Amino acid sequence: MGRISFVFIATVLASGWATAENAVSEASAPSHFNEATVADLQSRMAAGTVTSEQLTKYYLHRILALDQSGPGVNSVIELNPEAIRIAEQMDDLRMHGKVLGPLHGIPVLIKDNIDTGDRMQTSAGSLALVGRPALTDSTVAAKLRAGGAVIIGKTNLSEWANFRSFESISGWSGRGGQTNNPYGINRNPCGSSSGSGAAASANFAVLALGSETDGSIVCPSNANGIVGIKPTVGLTSRAGVVPISHTQDTVGPLARTVADAAAALGVIQSQTSDGRDPATGSVPLGWKGRPRPTNIPTDYTQFLNPKGLQGARLGLTRAGLGGFDPFVPTPQPVLDAFEEAVEALTAAGATVIDLDAAGFTFPSASGESLVLDYDFRNDVKAYFATRVGVPVAGGTLQSAIDFDNAHADVEMPFFNQDVFDEAQSLAPGPDDPQSVFNGMTYNQALEIDRLAGVNGIDAALKQFNLDAVVSATDNPAWATDLVFGDHFIFGTSGLAAPPGYPIVQVPAGMVFGVPLGISFFGTAFSEPTLIKLASGFEAATRIRAKNLPTFAPMTPYNNIQGTTLQKRPHKAAPMAPMPDAEKKTPHHL
Repeated sequence: MGRISFVFIATVLASGWATAENAVSEASAPSHFNEATVADLQSRMAAGTVTSEQLTKYYLHRILALDQSGPGVNSVIELNPEAIRIAEQMDDLRMHGKVLGPLHGIPVLIKDNIDTGDRMQTSAGSLALVGRPALTDSTVAAKLRAGGAVIIGKTNLSEWANFRSFESISGWSGRGGQTNNPYGINRNPCGSSSGSGAAASANFAVLALGSETDGSIVCPSNANGIVGIKPTVGLTSRAGVVPISHTQDTVGPLARTVADAAAALGVIQSQTSDGRDPATGSVPLGWKGRPRPTNIPTDYTQFLNPKGLQGARLGLTRAGLGGFDPFVPTPQPVLDAFEEAVEALTAAGATVIDLDAAGFTFPSASGESLVLDYDFRNDVKAYFATRVGVPVAGGTLQSAIDFDNAHADVEMPFFNQDVFDEAQSLAPGPDDPQSVFNGMTYNQALEIDRLAGVNGIDAALKQFNLDAVVSATDNPAWATDLVFGDHFIFGTSGLAAPPGYPIVQVPAGMVFGVPLGISFFGTAFSEPTLIKLASGFEAATRIRAKNLPTFAPMTPYNNIQGTTLQKRPHKAAPMAPMPDAEKKTPHHL
């Protein structure tokens, strides 16, 4: 049964919906709700043809059959023992004419760095945070509950949101082990929200929540063939989320369609300050000094448009797509697939302006690493102060370092904690020169990153009168390697991450049997425009609908079989007599 709560297993067995024989059988995995959307399921629940309880049991059964057993996606780190009871409550409310919102009765999964004030752990994948559950819900979890969603469990992640080591392995955590990609179990799910991406793609819930600092929503969405919305920093609250950086962290949805991701964003957004995260009453770094909009939507599905690309002006950049390392260039089939996606943009009615050919250069956000290190040391201490009954409760980053050193056999079997060590080594003041960053100060790094947004995405939008900037998201998923780590060839989330700007990633093609996506970038609070564009691309291409995951044990699987060796029958032939002239004596041998 993997790492699923034994309490929950006992509960579901008693409920009669699963048996020891069928709960873990891959052949018995239910599939009749696969690819069902929020709108589909709401319509069915309203008509009385399905209940939230039935949906919840369906997804729990599928998780047991395919995630914890069968191909072993291993995307779910824990199930909610109260999930069925909550679903029953949502059904009762509906029966009495009360629907709390667009996610009422909809089963969702959330990343295991998002606090839930219930019986589930919030661990960020580390045993240092395992013990007593969080005392209260995070703001986004509370909003899900208030909107009627059924939180059925938590997803595995790259431990500490991939911020412990430079040699880390995406999708691996000390608590949860290695998450795999449903398109090919040998392939990596990418990014710290890897479990959320794999689970949403595998139909283990209707949708999932993840978090991103730089790439951790869009990268798993790219690798797992789904839609990811990385919101403007401050549009969704980080209160009760294990942090990396208050400057860059954001929480967003991962789903199989743009419509489902948009529905979730409308539920978890903070139109006004939630009082627990100052960013929800402010603007991101790139908009420093500007006012927060007063017209933040509460329903993002209103911006869905199947013809959303008609008349759009998009700025295309291929910057970095050739590869980070000149000795490891991006394979030509990947580049070809992206060019096909560009052609699809124009075929759907968009005008595409080649920013690189026009001489536009996106500035480097060279302060990002210092900002993240500095923020993490301070922000994680503040988070530890909210926890009790776990090893690092009330502690500091040094407490986590000490815990890992004391439990290296389970926390550091594959890679170390050099990012933790680097962050801990920084001088304490925001204007202190940091020797590890060539004397740069934290405040100087912040200004560099702010200008990366002002002179990057903002400047491109204005100079070329664009609706959005577009590029490939990341390279397709690589084979997971626990010894040598990740194999990132390129990634574009850094265009938006340092200034805190939004991205919508959508499937765009397939390469070697695994997905490739494109990202639409905009300025702060431009989610309505990005959702319109992404929904138009999705409607025009239908890449996900035509390329569903197969849970193949290995991808690619073609041209790898080699020869088939067979044992040849051996029959000794009678030996003819040797002529006397050819007979040899032993000394001739």
